[in-house]
Amino acid sequence: MDAIVFGATGFIGRSLTAELLSRGQRVAAAVRNDTITPWLISQGVDTGRLELVAADITRPLSGLPEVRDVYNAAGRYGFGLGVREARAANVTGALNVLEWAAALPGLRRLVHISGYRVSAPGGTPDYAGLGAYEASKREGDLAVRARARELEVPLTIANPGVVIGSGQYIGLAPLVEDLWNGRLPALPGGRDTFVPIVTVDYFARFLAEVPTSPAGEHYWVLDDTTPLLPELIRAIADHTGVRAPRRTVPAGLLRRLPRKLTGADPETLSFLSADRYPTATARAFAASAGLEMPPAIDALRTWADDLVAARFGAASPWPSSYGFRTVAGSRTWVTGERHRPDYVLLHGLPMNADLWAPLAARLPGPVLAPDLPGLGRSATAAQPMNAWLADLLSPARTRPVLVAHSLACGPALRFAADHPDRVSGLVLVSPAFLQAPVRRLARSGLAAPMMRRMSATRLARTLGIPEGAEAESAAADLRRPGVARRVAAAVRTDLAQRPHSRALLHRVSVPVQIVVGSADPLVEAVDHPVTEIAGAGHYPQLTHPSQVARRVGGFAAPVGG
Repeated sequence: MDAIVFGATGFIGRSLTAELLSRGQRVAAAVRNDTITPWLISQGVDTGRLELVAADITRPLSGLPEVRDVYNAAGRYGFGLGVREARAANVTGALNVLEWAAALPGLRRLVHISGYRVSAPGGTPDYAGLGAYEASKREGDLAVRARARELEVPLTIANPGVVIGSGQYIGLAPLVEDLWNGRLPALPGGRDTFVPIVTVDYFARFLAEVPTSPAGEHYWVLDDTTPLLPELIRAIADHTGVRAPRRTVPAGLLRRLPRKLTGADPETLSFLSADRYPTATARAFAASAGLEMPPAIDALRTWADDLVAARFGAASPWPSSYGFRTVAGSRTWVTGERHRPDYVLLHGLPMNADLWAPLAARLPGPVLAPDLPGLGRSATAAQPMNAWLADLLSPARTRPVLVAHSLACGPALRFAADHPDRVSGLVLVSPAFLQAPVRRLARSGLAAPMMRRMSATRLARTLGIPEGAEAESAAADLRRPGVARRVAAAVRTDLAQRPHSRALLHRVSVPVQIVVGSADPLVEAVDHPVTEIAGAGHYPQLTHPSQVARRVGGFAAPVGG
């Protein structure tokens, strides 16, 4: 084998394995359980040169294949660990990998992955002051360097900054999650706090090149241009359309305050530092290898999109493009194809664009599905709804079918009536203005507090939403500041606009198709074709997505531009 990766199922290890395989190397992945193969396949990586081997680094290693390069990306990363647990992986485990590598007849390099706050000369790590995680990493770093010198093992230590990328939900992620959910009134640390980042893709490419570099180097692999922590958080806040905290709380003060009050884990506070790091050798080596870091701000924005899409690890995002975009002056969550959509999907209340995932997977063409202004993950609108929809569709070079659900049917109808040249047809799914109103949700004094406290299960039962990922996604948004209140306000607005929408339905010039469930019928007569799906309620796209897809997909051929 060309290389072996210990910790191959971890966040760094799996990306490194993918990088080595993509370079045509034969790679042994040292794992306890095979969770890496499905992930590699999902990333489009050819696993033909991959060999899985069982290994537990906390015990002496044997029976593993001979390799040229050894990567140790294994270890225990977490706060609140016990000393014994932390040392077993981060000290004993690191030495076990080194001892095994030292016996390889054709070893070219052992690459040990440490951390940017870990590598420090001399001294005994302070477990009481630092906590088990950081102290064990420091002890392991010192032990590996000393033992490698004794055994004359060709060693390179890589000290990454905070590694970010799709699937990373630790490190900075909890801070971003608190920001997103309105639970970050003040920022820990000072205004000069520096928490440097590096993307996992760049770090994997860097590691793949390391065996060709001179042995004995210690590389600090991080982006020196990472904004200071207050600026970093402000950039993410601006990108996601939420408010950034204006105040900071010094780490020294946080250490003295009760954890119940601050919510800060004491072990994380040592990372709140203004220290800088010796990156010159890593930058020189990267330049010689033709490696270039992506701009830090761009990397942070992309990562923020990934975090929000995955609900910070609680959900699986659509297998589609997604992210925050500026639409009519407001930050809007957009999923799908903006330039050549065949279908534009507008969700009802109290949902978001995730409502359409089952239907989108069954439609014959690309879709564009935003979260409506002020709802779901989108910020409030800076312009009227018609202007917002016009700007949303401004990049489109097609005339798509406009598909709307429930309370979105009124705005969709008004847009189609005003801009018949922009859409090729209109599909109204469970149009609220033609059905019995849900009056108890219109009482904002009751509805908003009630919805904020609802679990996904209770939300599903109260509104007749099928339990599942879509209900979980809606419930998560309703707990964010202001969303439940805006949902209640939208219900009241719909009640006031229903007469206008009913009158407009008779005058619209584009073809119209209406889809409803038999358990949630129309209460108003219409002149347009109506498809009633037996057994469906107010959310037929969730309960009967295949039947709705046949109606939507076969309704009208989208017109190209």
